[in-house]
Amino acid sequence: MATTKTTKREYINRILTYVHDEDKPYLLNELALLDKKSTAEKKPTAVQVANEGIKADIAEGMVANTLYTVTDIQKGIPACAELSNQRVSALLRQMVEAGVIVRTEDKRKAYFSLA
Repeated sequence: MATTKTTKREYINRILTYVHDEDKPYLLNELALLDKKSTAEKKPTAVQVANEGIKADIAEGMVANTLYTVTDIQKGIPACAELSNQRVSALLRQMVEAGVIVRTEDKRKAYFSLA
């Protein structure tokens, strides 16, 4: 049996049907604040900005028509030297989704090359 959590917006709309007119401006203001919060432009975090720089370094450090493993990228690109395998792998996955690099597998080993 699946249950869904009631949101703050749903609670406020439900309460609006039962309250007196003098209480409605407060609830309508709360709805306006929820609208403003959900449409606010979100800036990238410091980690996201740093990751974009690392991804650019990875793309610049790769040579066309050459296959790289995650370990090769960690050792060959100075920006990735201090990063864990998991983080480099996550950055490479994002680059594959963006179409910057291509992932190929050979005998269950992942290789990456420029697109």
